[in-house]
Amino acid sequence: MSLVVAVGLCTVDLVQRVSALPAPGEKVQSTSVEVAAGGPATNAAVAVAALGGRARLSTVLGAHPLARLVSADLSACGVELMDALPDRAEPPTVSAVSVRAGDGERTVVSHNAAGVSAPPVVDLADADVLLLDGHHPSLALCAARAARARGIPVVLDAGSWKPVLADLLSYVDVCACSATFTSPVPLDCPVVIRTNGPGPVCWQAGGVSGAVPVPPVAARDTAGAGDVWHGAAALAVARLGRIPSAEDVPAVIEYANRAAAVRIQHEGARAWVEPMLGLML
Repeated sequence: MSLVVAVGLCTVDLVQRVSALPAPGEKVQSTSVEVAAGGPATNAAVAVAALGGRARLSTVLGAHPLARLVSADLSACGVELMDALPDRAEPPTVSAVSVRAGDGERTVVSHNAAGVSAPPVVDLADADVLLLDGHHPSLALCAARAARARGIPVVLDAGSWKPVLADLLSYVDVCACSATFTSPVPLDCPVVIRTNGPGPVCWQAGGVSGAVPVPPVAARDTAGAGDVWHGAAALAVARLGRIPSAEDVPAVIEYANRAAAVRIQHEGARAWVEPMLGLML
């Protein structure tokens, strides 16, 4: 079974479903409330496990009671947890997520990993691929350097620009970002992929470029859809066992597109997990 090691942010997500997203100063009553583990690397790890791979998450969580909720959720999802600061007393990051019924659009308020300094300790034993989200810079750089030394492909969920990316990009084999992502340094990775919401996913590899269409589905909940995409892409690379060539990239993207499509068709933080089980590469 292919192992994806995901390194990055883990949050406590408080997810509320609303009929309309609140305007400034407005109070809105939600129709449902869920608490689940969240964050780019965490959601990707849950997706990997749901798709039949092994997922190991390296992050900072701590010993706060809220952290135990997250740990239990990850265990139920089949994700191995490696906590870099298991005795940390402060509460983990909490993300407030509001999802609009009807089209699944969402808003997120989160402190992310700001102010948290994690020791550079990562377990890459048996790893087939490393997935990074750029949060917890020391962890990310430690993992990227170790992966390069061991010949393990490195996939980056670039998200928004973070200062650590200036150093991290030199270790990245597959850089996946949005069409609006801008970088002050060239993206000279072997594979560069740009997602564009419901639009085609564009890619470049080995001097070749192309685009892969996204399945047309009705969106009911877009929260974490991009993270699921990155988890599925990382698992596809893990199953290849090497850095994707130009011939491989379209299949990697198509698999990730289908996984993200499953996620957005299901309302709720975990309602998409079981339907993901039958998605074959």
